[in-house]
Amino acid sequence: MKLTIERAVLFRALGHVQNVVERRNTIPILSNVLMRADDGKLSFTATDMDLEMVESVSATVEREGATTAPAHTLFDIVRKLPDGAQVELEVAGDGSLLMIRAGRSAFRLGCLPTEDFPFMASGEMKAEFNLSASDLRGLIDRTRFAISTEETRYYLNGIFLHKAEAEGIDVLRAVATDGHRLARVEMTLPDGAAGLGSTDADGQAGVIIPRKTVGEIRRLVDDADEDIKIGVSATKIRFSFGEVILTSKLIDGTFPDYERVIPSGNDKTLAVDAKALGSAVDRVATIATEKSRAVKLSISGSTLTLSANSPENGSASEEVEVTYDGDDMEIGFNSKYLLDITGQIEGDGCQLLMADGASPTLIRDPSDTEAIYVLMPMRV
Repeated sequence: MKLTIERAVLFRALGHVQNVVERRNTIPILSNVLMRADDGKLSFTATDMDLEMVESVSATVEREGATTAPAHTLFDIVRKLPDGAQVELEVAGDGSLLMIRAGRSAFRLGCLPTEDFPFMASGEMKAEFNLSASDLRGLIDRTRFAISTEETRYYLNGIFLHKAEAEGIDVLRAVATDGHRLARVEMTLPDGAAGLGSTDADGQAGVIIPRKTVGEIRRLVDDADEDIKIGVSATKIRFSFGEVILTSKLIDGTFPDYERVIPSGNDKTLAVDAKALGSAVDRVATIATEKSRAVKLSISGSTLTLSANSPENGSASEEVEVTYDGDDMEIGFNSKYLLDITGQIEGDGCQLLMADGASPTLIRDPSDTEAIYVLMPMRV
């Protein structure tokens, strides 16, 4: 294998695929990226056995071939090469060394056999549909903050994507929860996504996309402007656009019945400027104890008083003007969770629908009918 490629092109592609590779691996081949050069293209494949990314870029290929090289080391080398450099990659005769040359710099990296590199099979797709990059970004950004990090309840370690019905219309719905807060976002069901409504062997309709996969696809679509093609099989999900294909295993578990925790009878409505509320919570939370991060909301008439107390730090309070139509009440929240939600509200307004100080609160953005958030209260 011998080829020449621009440093910027090589750096961008390696930056994508090396994120998939774990820093510590007990299986040496999983530390490597598979590179295959043919037909004027250089393709990169990286995997951690749960997630696989393939990306192809243009290159001047003198001799076709394939090899595997340490992903992070190769990325670090290319990162430190000067901008605008032409990088030459060549595999020596017996295939055990990858030579990297750029200007006066030369590196030799040990390679492992390409036949040892594992591949993921997607399986038969039960649903294939397209989402615009902006729609996919919106689904992820408004839900991923609520993904659980607790490994014991592994079925909450991702975003639940499924077909649902809202007011007689089929919708594509993304849900995430960690038991303390919940985010639900929906959009009109795309053509081809009806298969997400078919149940699997456990009777579960829909799929749970793992947290790492969510992070990787969000990074990839950050500057994409084309449609993302999504394919879903019984055990895998595949995202493809441009020259990138990301294939991931799905979480094998049953997502809980989240509808039960979304309150429907909350009769006290508080309307407030989202940015003013977020800024005030952030300031008052400076005093809150590190462990609980608790902030108390006291509502009386058109005044919301935020307060926090800490034996170590002292106390803080701030008043915010609101519109409120209920009896005076107090409720406590984890300030970080509240800030996560207010951070997703793009409009000026924010509505908190409450029942009492011990029941879940429903939070909405009046300008965004697609998303709702639920936040559990805490004692303060």
